[in-house]
Amino acid sequence: MEIPVRGGGTTEIGAIYTIGLNYRDPSSLDDARPERPLVYGKATSSLAADGSVLRWDRTLTANVDGECELGVVVGGDGGPLGWTIVNDVTSRDPWLDGDQWLLGKSMPGFCPVGPLIVPADELDPADLRLGMRLNGIDVQDGRTSQMRFPVGEILDYLGRHVRLEEGDLIATGTPVRIGPLADRHLEPGDVMTCWMDGIGELTTSVA
Repeated sequence: MEIPVRGGGTTEIGAIYTIGLNYRDPSSLDDARPERPLVYGKATSSLAADGSVLRWDRTLTANVDGECELGVVVGGDGGPLGWTIVNDVTSRDPWLDGDQWLLGKSMPGFCPVGPLIVPADELDPADLRLGMRLNGIDVQDGRTSQMRFPVGEILDYLGRHVRLEEGDLIATGTPVRIGPLADRHLEPGDVMTCWMDGIGELTTSVA
């Protein structure tokens, strides 16, 4: 899938990596971070565009959530080409995957991305505000400065283990959930709006 780039052109998304447990909880005194970034994968067949409609087989799972994340699009030099929004849609059923979560993150439509890519030199990702609204109600509201592993460390760690290629996408983790809908799973008719300073909004409807 190709994502438009601010200023012109498009970028084809390649491999997808996601980082788990990467945000501190501002309300908690426990600031411990894992010894290394926790890396999960998503199949490229899960990609979806801004404004997409999310459908999945509910006989497989009914416990599905969305998460707003800063997306790093990798450039040809292994550094950031640009920034985008990723909705890391995930099933919460442990019997799908055990501890790897590939199937629970990779159903069709489980990776909305967009609405565009902001070139890396046009936005500083260090302290962006980001969040998600579900049917207009806040379920996430955080800042990228809450990351346990910032973008540079994530790129260095991944680059030591895999060959990052131009167009690869890294979802860098997600803020804690808040508000009255924090524990509610997605239902037909829901609308998720992920938003981020300097990038815009990524909207996904649930069928």
